[in-house]
Parts: sequence; C-alpha cells; structure tokens
Amino acid sequence: MIETILVIGGCRSGKSRHALHLTEQVPGKKIFIATCIPQDNEMEQRVRHHQQQRSDTWKTIEVPILLPEAIDTYGVKGNVLLVDCLTLWINNLILHEQDLTKIDTHIAALTRSLEKIECPVILVSNEVGCGIVPENDIARRFRDIAGFTNQKVADAADRVIWMVTGIPVTVKVPKVI
Repeated sequence: MIETILVIGGCRSGKSRHALHLTEQVPGKKIFIATCIPQDNEMEQRVRHHQQQRSDTWKTIEVPILLPEAIDTYGVKGNVLLVDCLTLWINNLILHEQDLTKIDTHIAALTRSLEKIECPVILVSNEVGCGIVPENDIARRFRDIAGFTNQKVADAADRVIWMVTGIPVTVKVPKVI
C-alpha cells in the first residue's frame, strides 16, 4: 500500500526511531532523505548516531533545500522514503530564503510531491506549537512556518502519528472508502 505517514512530536520523543521502525516494515529499496546540515560537533554526533541506526542497505540522500524535487526523483515504485526531518528543512529554507512567498512556494511544492508520490513515504517533524511564544522575530517566524508546514503535510498525509514519551499515538488514520 502506498501511504504517506507524518511522525510528529517534541524533542527526544522517539520520532526518528519510530519512523525508522515503520520504514523497516515496508518492502523495497529504502532511501533516507537527510535534511540536516551539521553546524557543530554535537549535530555531527547526532547525524552519526542516526546513520548507525540504519543498515548498510539504505541509500542516503542529503537534501537541505530541494526536498520536493528529491521526493519526485526518488519516490518511484519499489522504493520507500524516510524524510528526517521537516523542521531542519524549514530551518534551511529560512536561512536560504528571506521571502515568505518563496518559502510558501517550497511548502506547496512539497505537498504536491506527496500527492503524486508512487511509493510509501514517512516524514518526521517536530511539534513546535506546544511551547511558549518565542521572544524574538526569527524564532517566531520559524515556529509559525513550521506549524503551517506541519498542518499542510498532515493534511496531505494518509496517517499522522504523534509521539509522546516514546509512545506512538495515531491522530489521523486513512479514510476507508
């Protein structure tokens, strides 16, 4: 079954681990689409940790900005995609592009790519709307764009799983027709 799944939750909620588990259950060539651009030693260690969790059978594609294009390219039959994560992608977009209209264009392209994908895809994102209102403009802009993106991707997804303390809670299931 071709299904789009969004796995969302707070920091250290088990999102990536659960998304990896879900992806391992799907037959086919597994492609990890990494959006992280490590900027320091701590992030480099996190990337290495994630890499060690995947077997050698995975193909990793590093995509800091052109995520919709990567989904279009690699989302063909026989593959399963794991995108980790949307919030780092949004961070990259904000640093790369200041024009909100152009950022919105990237987000719209992402949802279009999910609507026409030919293989299962699992996307990981952080829930950013449960905390306090950030004190500065860039943090508020990030929170708002991330929240908007999560809503759009959740709408396009067949299933949405919210991770709470390592426990998956399904909040959207595929409609049965």
